[in-house]
Amino acid sequence: MGIYYFDMKDGIPTRDRKGIEFSSAAGAIAHSKELAQRLRNEPRLIDPALAIVVVDESGAEIHREQVYPDGAAKSGMPVRKIENFNRID
Repeated sequence: MGIYYFDMKDGIPTRDRKGIEFSSAAGAIAHSKELAQRLRNEPRLIDPALAIVVVDESGAEIHREQVYPDGAAKSGMPVRKIENFNRID
């Protein structure tokens, strides 16, 4: 078991200070994919640079999940920055 942190990065990182306990890195990575999907479905959060970075207890980045892997800017979607982000869990 280990605690994993889910930082948001869109140029300026938003640090996850609590973290969530998972039995493996694979579970934490799966969670980051679920978070990215939820954010893709949030119409007020559009930023092609937005990523969820999974960090382990040692502070090492173990995975980076792009929220908009195809690039929102290419599809003509307006870019809006995240305001007052709270971790989804």
